[in-house]
Amino acid sequence: MNLRHYAITILALCACECLCGAESARNISEEMFTINNLWILLGTILVFAMHPGFALLETGLCRAKNSVNILAKNIITVAIGLLSYAAIGFSLMYPGESWVFGKLIGFCGLGIASPDGAAGAIAYNGGKYGYWTDFIFQGMFAATCVTIVSGAVAERIKFGAYLAFALLYATFVYTIIGSWGWGGGWLASIGFYDLAGSTFVHSVGGWAALVGAVMVGPRIGKYVGERSKAIPGSNLGFATLGVFLLWFGWFGFNGASVFSADPVMVAYVFTTTALSAAAGLIGAMCASWISQGKPDLSMILNGCLAGLVGITAGADCVSISSACIIGVLSGILAVFAVYTFDKLRIDDPVGALSVHLVCGVWGTLAVGIFSPEHSILPQIIGILSVGTAALISSFCIFYMIKKISGLRVSRSAELKGLDISEHAMEGYSGFQIFTNE
Repeated sequence: MNLRHYAITILALCACECLCGAESARNISEEMFTINNLWILLGTILVFAMHPGFALLETGLCRAKNSVNILAKNIITVAIGLLSYAAIGFSLMYPGESWVFGKLIGFCGLGIASPDGAAGAIAYNGGKYGYWTDFIFQGMFAATCVTIVSGAVAERIKFGAYLAFALLYATFVYTIIGSWGWGGGWLASIGFYDLAGSTFVHSVGGWAALVGAVMVGPRIGKYVGERSKAIPGSNLGFATLGVFLLWFGWFGFNGASVFSADPVMVAYVFTTTALSAAAGLIGAMCASWISQGKPDLSMILNGCLAGLVGITAGADCVSISSACIIGVLSGILAVFAVYTFDKLRIDDPVGALSVHLVCGVWGTLAVGIFSPEHSILPQIIGILSVGTAALISSFCIFYMIKKISGLRVSRSAELKGLDISEHAMEGYSGFQIFTNE
């Protein structure tokens, strides 16, 4: 069979599954099962590619003297997310029938272990994908949520304090809140909808980032009297490359959340994702150009990410025109959210709050506004309940760490730079400049 015939066969199989629906999924062919699994695993690789994107973005938007610290936090976060998810997180997020308090908290056992034979493969979830595919794709999301916090508290939090927070938040908070919707919990039962995580990933991380930024306080020199002082990043080339990597990875983030290789739906989600990102980029550029008199590259970059976050909840259920509207409004919201947080003297070096929190909330609301399949009331209930839970739990974790070991590095350590004070090495050897300002 030549390549053309093989491609036609694959497309025919995908179309067949799309038409057959859930009822016939139990009788899915081995070929379709393999294709679905391969696509979701490819999506996992794309989500993994988002982590170097976060690392480059945060490094580029922060000062050179903190580069090693930021890079270390980003790569360790991936390890924390995956290992904690394997140990306990997966069972907390997907408890099956093992709910403890109604559908608020459930747990089906320590560790991960696939059912034997077909039960862990083609019979695992109606033939859509196998157990290990399910675990590794979902595990990548756990690390992504906590990475959002890293950027908001960059350049002044203790390395050990961040790691302790990341471990506790990824293991317990992200997973339990996620179980309310994706694990079949109470939010799912009232009709709340979030395809790939505007709420369950981005706003859950964003609420914790807000608490962290407030509790750790602004960087030295950021606010002088009533004035806010700009602290430029070290490498906008890195930041731009990071955004390109994030945009690239987002096709897997949203596209594989369809949980099948249905060629029509996957392509549609790719399209809405790309258009919303593009619209967000243009919206942020115009907003910053009008408000500042010049187009600000850092705002443009965050506008792209804002559009991606905004479409993540409803990429599969809103129209093309709605995706563009969601994107452009996300970009505009991100710009003015930066100004608002600055006026409130909440120091966020990379704009994580504006992108992930504000646009995560907006994207969740947008499902109820633009999708004919979903109503707005469950979306509002989901936003309020998730926000309350994330705020309270993140405050408790940060407060506990503050009392035990402290959150913030000393003044001298911050001025010297966290690379030297926390890691005893430089990101750019021989170019370190110490300052006492």
